[in-house]
Amino acid sequence: MTAISEQSSSSPAGFVGLYKRIIKLPEHIPFSLVQLAARVAVAHVFWQSAQSKLASWPVTLQLFANEYNLPFIDPSIAAPLAAAAELTGSVLIFFGLFPRLAALMLLGVVSVIQIFVYPQNWAEHLLWSSLLLLVLTRGAGMVSLDYVAARVLSTSRK
Repeated sequence: MTAISEQSSSSPAGFVGLYKRIIKLPEHIPFSLVQLAARVAVAHVFWQSAQSKLASWPVTLQLFANEYNLPFIDPSIAAPLAAAAELTGSVLIFFGLFPRLAALMLLGVVSVIQIFVYPQNWAEHLLWSSLLLLVLTRGAGMVSLDYVAARVLSTSRK
């Protein structure tokens, strides 16, 4: 029996068989590549946000005082906390170092933005949250400092 006859006997021939094979192609994409793409994308969003805050600190303080209008926290405290969370979280997520902790921290930032600042932008916040939830629930993947650290630590214990 040849490879062609074995393949055709295990899957339908013709258009249906071709369709089934094409549909299964994305299953060959390594999940670590998906995790890396999610990390880079969400890290970029929060890195850019932090950079815009730092670029003009007086404007940032004014935004926190007048437009963002967060309850329970003074704008002079909220602004540095937000900038620090965005900077730290984006760097940790990007490099895959303590990614679950960083994802949890950034999910907190997204929650505050969604609830108190821009509730009308729920679709964008849902997109960010989806990427962060992927990292929170599945980790950073093989292309990360956490993965490298785990490998180094597991070999040094033997």
